[in-house]
Amino acid sequence: MSVLEMKVPSPGESITEVEIATWLVKDGDYVEKDQPIAEVDSDKATLELPAEQSGVITLKAEEGDVVQVGQVVCLIDMDATKPEGGSAPAAEAPKQEEAPKAAEPAKQEAPKPAAPVAAAQTYATGAPSPAAKKILDEKGVDAAQVSGTGRDGRITKSDAELAAVPALGGSPLTATGSRSTTTTKLSVLRRKIAQRLVSVKNETAMLTTFNEVDMSEIFRLRKQYKEEFAQKHGVGLGFMSFFTKAVTRALQMYPDVNASIDGDFKVNYDFCDISIAVSGPKGLMVPVLRNAENMSFSAIEANIKDLATKVRDGKITVDEMTGGTFTITNGGTFGSMMSTPIINPPQSAILGMHNIIQRPVAVDGQVVIRPMMYVAMSYDHRIIDGKESVGFLVAVKEAIDNPVGILMGGDERKGLGL
Repeated sequence: MSVLEMKVPSPGESITEVEIATWLVKDGDYVEKDQPIAEVDSDKATLELPAEQSGVITLKAEEGDVVQVGQVVCLIDMDATKPEGGSAPAAEAPKQEEAPKAAEPAKQEAPKPAAPVAAAQTYATGAPSPAAKKILDEKGVDAAQVSGTGRDGRITKSDAELAAVPALGGSPLTATGSRSTTTTKLSVLRRKIAQRLVSVKNETAMLTTFNEVDMSEIFRLRKQYKEEFAQKHGVGLGFMSFFTKAVTRALQMYPDVNASIDGDFKVNYDFCDISIAVSGPKGLMVPVLRNAENMSFSAIEANIKDLATKVRDGKITVDEMTGGTFTITNGGTFGSMMSTPIINPPQSAILGMHNIIQRPVAVDGQVVIRPMMYVAMSYDHRIIDGKESVGFLVAVKEAIDNPVGILMGGDERKGLGL
């Protein structure tokens, strides 16, 4: 008999354990080679576990179990043949013929006495528990006037505590409506995110500076060129490409923002790897655009679309999430007007975008209505001074307010690759 022991592969460097999030197959199912059999959560991403061979699977771990990298989580019997129209191995079919014979003696046994049923009916009288009875007696409430929420209508201590006292003019009945609670274990990914967020607050000198940008020119460019841009490049012209271009320009102007702390040393990067926050089924993830400073508008849009699709489909890899020198997050997609985004360690700064509101602003002494957005930059004051942080955000504002002159060299068609 050839049985394969499937072990947890290493999702990436420094990851030593994962959590079995979901089994995609059942114990005893026949699986094909490379068929996804489970989803596992690491502290960085959710990954699929494919079957290494075809055969009948035996699960050795439960959903929610935290297992070490290299630990056996299932067995695959490679000698079993695939059944026709079923997931159980074909070798088990003869057992189904023997089942009726084995069951016959059980049919001849005398029926069990009905005492337990009667007991259950007695138990379902709605009598209060001892603790509940004591509370009801103290409150002077008749147990017959209280609706029990316990098993078989039993009045619980909580029911008794909620029962209104008639003498005070209240109803003797308990509160109406659902009062249930649900407790679920946080995934490894969510627990790791929580730890990282707390560590950022405790270990960095985080401050936030704010500004506002005028989205008028970007609105005009998108409206004028969106169809031509999509036809030529196969992707839409969104806001993120403009902000990514504005950020990479500002990072080159203010290199200390494009840096991180390593012990007693500051590490400056001569490249701009931009982490883009994407909301997925497992929470917020930050896939990385490598060397975004060299990308065109269309390349940025195409890469963001690809990475966002992978996040939402659970196909993102650890490598695609690792690294990054600066993060952009867009809370405006959920309606946020203003926020203080939290730094994504070991990075030293993050830009927060927000919703776009038509607001009256003063332009050349006249009040006009413009599509305005508040932007926020959180930064680590240990290596970024106020002058650099404010200058950086002003540089982003200048590029968004005047994208043609600053980001496209004065030629909007050429800048968009048209």
